[in-house]
Amino acid sequence: MMGAMAGFTFNDAFMRGVLQDIPLFQAVFLRGLFLSLCLGVLAWRRGALLFRPAPADRWRIRLRSGAEASGTFLFLTALSLLPFANIAAIMQVIPLAVTLGAYLFLGAPIGWRRIAAILIGFMGVLIVIRPGTDGFSFASVLVLIVVGIVVVRDLASKVLSPTIPSVAVSLHAAVLLTLINGALMLGQDWVAVSTAHWLSIGIAAVVLTAGYICSVSAMRVGDIAAIAPFRYTSLLWAIAIGVVFFDEIPDRWTLLGSAIIVAMGVFSFYRERKLSKA
Repeated sequence: MMGAMAGFTFNDAFMRGVLQDIPLFQAVFLRGLFLSLCLGVLAWRRGALLFRPAPADRWRIRLRSGAEASGTFLFLTALSLLPFANIAAIMQVIPLAVTLGAYLFLGAPIGWRRIAAILIGFMGVLIVIRPGTDGFSFASVLVLIVVGIVVVRDLASKVLSPTIPSVAVSLHAAVLLTLINGALMLGQDWVAVSTAHWLSIGIAAVVLTAGYICSVSAMRVGDIAAIAPFRYTSLLWAIAIGVVFFDEIPDRWTLLGSAIIVAMGVFSFYRERKLSKA
């Protein structure tokens, strides 16, 4: 899980550098080509390239892929507008939001302690984005929308049949994202891509593929309640990358809100693990 979080965060870092010079649709389209190629090779080697899901799973895969595509677009838009650590801090509320979504839409059991932890975690998000102050921006709202979209994506993944290869689902999302951005790119002027940009896009695709593999492996091999808190290591990666590569030092409010979110998330999964043992 720590490897997955590192892969996802480094992907964001490389794409942020690219987006400073390359339009969003073009950059995501080019990364999508590399990503689809990497996932396509993996799907071919695992015999999942021609997998045909059952009719009941097709709309779930389409819903998940649509959420993946729209969430990626909004996230990368916010990535070019907000400090790296601020975005990562807000995204840390995703495990809590998924827990709440599973309770509301899938009937998953949840006690009052975890509900309280979720509410306090969202208070941590408010501390990070600070609505009504100079630190608040429309990009913060975009990240919150992304959190909601990721909840939809993860809940759609949860109800997929266990026989569906994960790499096939990831490949479907990658191809859809590439096609959408390719179509949107037609209305823009093509920007020349330097060797450094090609290298950054290629590395972003490779580390993103590695992140997918590590994430799927962790979820299938490890106990969910045990490995879930390790998702929060992405915040450490984001702060380090922001300081070293983008000269962004998070302020005390971002650090305070991040600490609250992480603490509530770890407590929530501690409760889940304790109840599972009982």
